[in-house]
Amino acid sequence: MLESTPSEAVIAITQGDSAGVGPETIAKAFMQAPGEMHGCFVVGELQTVRRAARVAARGCGGANAIALPVAVIDAPAQRFAVPPGCIPLLELPGLPGPAAWGQVSASAGDAAARCVVWAAQAALRGEIAALVTAPLHKEALHAAGVDFPGHTELLQFEAARHAGVGLDRMPVRMMLANDELRTVLVSIHTSLRQAIEAVTPDNLMQTLRITHEALSRSLGRVPRIAVAGLNPHAGEGGLFGCEEVEIIAPAIARARAQGLDVHGPYAPDTVFMRARNAPGHAGEFDVVLAMYHDQGLIPVKYLGVEKGVNVTLGLPLVRTSPDHGTAFDIAGRGVAEAASLIEAVRMARQLAG
Repeated sequence: MLESTPSEAVIAITQGDSAGVGPETIAKAFMQAPGEMHGCFVVGELQTVRRAARVAARGCGGANAIALPVAVIDAPAQRFAVPPGCIPLLELPGLPGPAAWGQVSASAGDAAARCVVWAAQAALRGEIAALVTAPLHKEALHAAGVDFPGHTELLQFEAARHAGVGLDRMPVRMMLANDELRTVLVSIHTSLRQAIEAVTPDNLMQTLRITHEALSRSLGRVPRIAVAGLNPHAGEGGLFGCEEVEIIAPAIARARAQGLDVHGPYAPDTVFMRARNAPGHAGEFDVVLAMYHDQGLIPVKYLGVEKGVNVTLGLPLVRTSPDHGTAFDIAGRGVAEAASLIEAVRMARQLAG
């Protein structure tokens, strides 16, 4: 029997959409990095995880490879009673079996959302130290009648409900991070037109405060924050747009007056290179504040999806996820990589530390 230590974090990993690569990457992580996965358990459905374990085994060892057995547990604390070489599973009642590989399924979307809700509530009750979420499929969520576009908004709702406050009292932001670069987004899953409209003094100040508070805790010091401009060349003093002069620069000045180490606005086509912490190149900043989704995520994902981790900032719980989607085009083939999920577990453990 494996015994837990007083400092060891218990981490729940939600199975994600059963038609995608999430369950497979979870099974591969338990195969390839058992040390990293110690203290982790899966929240999901038995046949889904068993099927994923078979696919992962074939992907790692060929047609005759033996899949890891799945050990069903009744509570998070029982994870440490599971012997090595098994996948601990807390099976939620009433979940449907696995959907067909690579197909949008309302039942898969509903099951994936229910796993996230259970893990979020367990974290809010203090039963687990963190949750790591395997990918959801937004179309499957919509087909299931889940009124949220993704994990971030669903977790925000659960946290606000637990605290008994409105969503406006539980502001959250998305951070994507790897070993070389961190970026936080002012807006998340919205159209580009709506994202531009979201560049307001209040949204910028809220994002800066959330980023400052979250990274101050994880880094143990005041973070150096760079702010990207919205327009090309950060507006060139108003030649290519007035948002930098009228909105972004004044927000930076307000934040600096409140003691935040904030700089910019900088040209968005160079600020990420300045912040990148690579061999032989120490980054000038700890994080870049990006004005919208693609502006911030493309640079991090270009450095390697396999190392990227999605972190939700502003919640009263720790949540990370791998930096990839459901990848329906390769689901069930045994070729999906587990590296990003393993990195998400590592970061969750650090943040929960």
